Amino acid sequence: MIRLLLPILLVSLLASCGSDHKQHSDQTVFRYNEASGISSLDPAFARGQADIWACNQLFNGLVQLNDQLEVEPCIARSWDISEDGKTYVFHLRGDVRFHDHAVFPNGRGRIVKASDFVYSFNRLLDPSTASPGTWVFNKVERNADGVPAFSAPSDTTLIIRLSDPFPPFPGLLANQYCSVVPHEAIEKFGKDFRKNPVGTGPFRFSTWEERTALIYLKNEHYFEEENGERLPFVDAVSISFLSDRQSAFLEFVKGNLDFISGIDASYKDELLTRGGQLREKYRDQFTMETGPYLNTEYMGFFVGNESKTSVTGDPRIRQAINYGFDRERMIMYLRNKIGIPGIYGMVPPGLPSTDTAGFKGYTYRPDLTAQLLKEAGFPGGKGLPEIVMSTTKEYQDLCEFMQGQLKESGIRIKLEVNQGAAHRELVAKQELAFFRGSWIADYPDAENYLSLFYSPNHAPAGPNYTHFSDASFDSLYTIAGKTVNDSIRYDLYRQMDQLIMDESPVVVLYYDQVIRLYQKNISGLGMNAMNLLNVKKVRKK
Repeated sequence: MIRLLLPILLVSLLASCGSDHKQHSDQTVFRYNEASGISSLDPAFARGQADIWACNQLFNGLVQLNDQLEVEPCIARSWDISEDGKTYVFHLRGDVRFHDHAVFPNGRGRIVKASDFVYSFNRLLDPSTASPGTWVFNKVERNADGVPAFSAPSDTTLIIRLSDPFPPFPGLLANQYCSVVPHEAIEKFGKDFRKNPVGTGPFRFSTWEERTALIYLKNEHYFEEENGERLPFVDAVSISFLSDRQSAFLEFVKGNLDFISGIDASYKDELLTRGGQLREKYRDQFTMETGPYLNTEYMGFFVGNESKTSVTGDPRIRQAINYGFDRERMIMYLRNKIGIPGIYGMVPPGLPSTDTAGFKGYTYRPDLTAQLLKEAGFPGGKGLPEIVMSTTKEYQDLCEFMQGQLKESGIRIKLEVNQGAAHRELVAKQELAFFRGSWIADYPDAENYLSLFYSPNHAPAGPNYTHFSDASFDSLYTIAGKTVNDSIRYDLYRQMDQLIMDESPVVVLYYDQVIRLYQKNISGLGMNAMNLLNVKKVRKK
């Protein structure tokens, strides 16, 4: 049904786009599949990757990230930061329009003003919106009346005041939650804005048959250019919703999709060699690119006060487990070398603060596992109680690999496999002693990872699911949060990451990688460690 419906919808829509468009036979459509579905096109709810990708084509914010994850201007031409690091003054472009839509007089999208950002940010924080993204403005100061310190002294000037310095703040503003939306559309559609989006992005919403097809058309009035040519370069974006990833892969092989991201277990051996290379039969058909992904996969120990009677409350046992399995072999045989073995810290490669030289993480050292077990009073694992490891079906093979190798050192592991949603709930409630977890960066700064170990962030109040507490770590974290100088702050980050590895509240398994496959006639897709999809510079021959 999807394959039949999409061409019919596209031909109809492209043919009716008006005289500004070429004939539909010459028009280009970028096609990809979203197996997990899309829940909302309202950026206030852009939580998961599927929704983030969809919203990124429709909306803009003050700033954006380039492929090196550097913060660049977007609707804001430039910005100034006060000497104390608390006040940000953004200078907006005066030529950005909302998409043409019936909510505006004569259907013509109006110019974006600084007051639109004040409205959008306050809407995000409004409890009645119930956005999961309110945390992005946790550092924003509240005025005496409790109103967040956003102000627009002119149409092109926006001021944001923070309660404390927070150097990662500009990168945080690149998040889709911080997109600008028009009050006219929100007032008209209310909660139905999720399926009637009006933004400023390179593409404008056309039609959405939920779980069947979503189509965007080129925004002819988009404000960005590349080498004097107005973006975007393709005429439409078509998103299908095949839930079976192997079926989507077959559609890609047949040329019915232009792009897929990631490698599913159902076809990884068909596609890749054991060494992670694209198999020869596909090399002339499409291109594969890989790069760092700000996603750390790990096993976490609950180390709160309640864990002191548990065997894993002893850091020597946690360290013994860290040394007790071969991450290199695990990645080679179970993931076809997709990913970087987790032999460094919690902070993944791909961030400017990461420096692996001289960093002491964990490699496969069964001799040190034996030594640590002996020091802890369990020589050869004798007398060591069985340790329950909780995971999900998706990671069962990795955990079974660990289980087998740890057994050789006398560490007995019992696997508990949970459903994904149930597993996440148990972790959030601190009901698992040794659990699988992952952390994908919300913004490109090591602070995002280190916040998982800050004492005031103990779950459920924050993301510290291990309940790790250390006064030295907390002190360094507080100092880093107020340090504007990047080189000094990065050094503090590395000290914190090393402290975490020394205390071992986690077992880092691997750092994921972005893998992108696209047809040979596609260019300009780009690659970034946030795995953010940007279609605006894509060309299709």
